Amino acid sequence: MTSPALLPLLTAVPKLGSTVRIVAVIATAIALGIVLELVRRRRLVERYALLWMVVGVVLVVLAVWTELLSWVTKLVGIDLPANFLFLAAFGVGFVLLLHFSVAISRLSEETKILAQEVARLDHELRARSANGTGGPNGAERSAAESGGKEREDRPPVRAKE
Repeated sequence: MTSPALLPLLTAVPKLGSTVRIVAVIATAIALGIVLELVRRRRLVERYALLWMVVGVVLVVLAVWTELLSWVTKLVGIDLPANFLFLAAFGVGFVLLLHFSVAISRLSEETKILAQEVARLDHELRARSANGTGGPNGAERSAAESGGKEREDRPPVRAKE
């Protein structure tokens, strides 16, 4: 049942076809299943999974509740509800890509800073070890020597740019 105030908004908008609705629901259900599987395998953090799941639920609601979709479509000024669903999905994908690009940039910078700090500490430790200035009881010197031997077994850590 629609209110009389919404009637002018709904009259000129064609209904979403049943085939498009079915495809939208199936595609969203597959996407939600993939998100759940990635969380189960610990390949996706829960906070991002929640974001993807909210987007999926909103798209399912818009695909199933055609009156709401028609109202929003008319409000935005788009002719076909299917085009609005596509535009909404594209917009959300764009925002998510932008968010993840910012997160990756921040993490890349943090990784570079951490690699530089490790290299500086390693250099300082090797310099102390070479000078023989271990400490009052020699404990630091022996730790530095054993640390140097352990580091020879592992490849050096380098920052990716």
